[in-house]
Amino acid sequence: MPLESEFAAELWRWPAKDAWYFVTLPLDLADDIRSRAEPAGFGSVKVHAEIGSTRWSTSVFPDTSSGSYVLPVKAAVRRAEALDEGSEAMVRLRIELEG
Repeated sequence: MPLESEFAAELWRWPAKDAWYFVTLPLDLADDIRSRAEPAGFGSVKVHAEIGSTRWSTSVFPDTSSGSYVLPVKAAVRRAEALDEGSEAMVRLRIELEG
């Protein structure tokens, strides 16, 4: 059974690389992911993401500073949904769990 979640999160830019933008997942969702999903390289977990009418497949990555996971939001998604740093996005995630 997949793990599905919908949440609002603020878009932020990684200070070391201007091209990378992320949203941070809620801590309770991060706990569910850690306990139920099989991580891949660098602790990443594959997800299907949706913001507005834009859907894409990517991975979420563990973030030690927040204790959560972060979802990269690529430029095409930001353009399509008129998002910029500081924008609030409604995010829907679907994670296919093993077993």
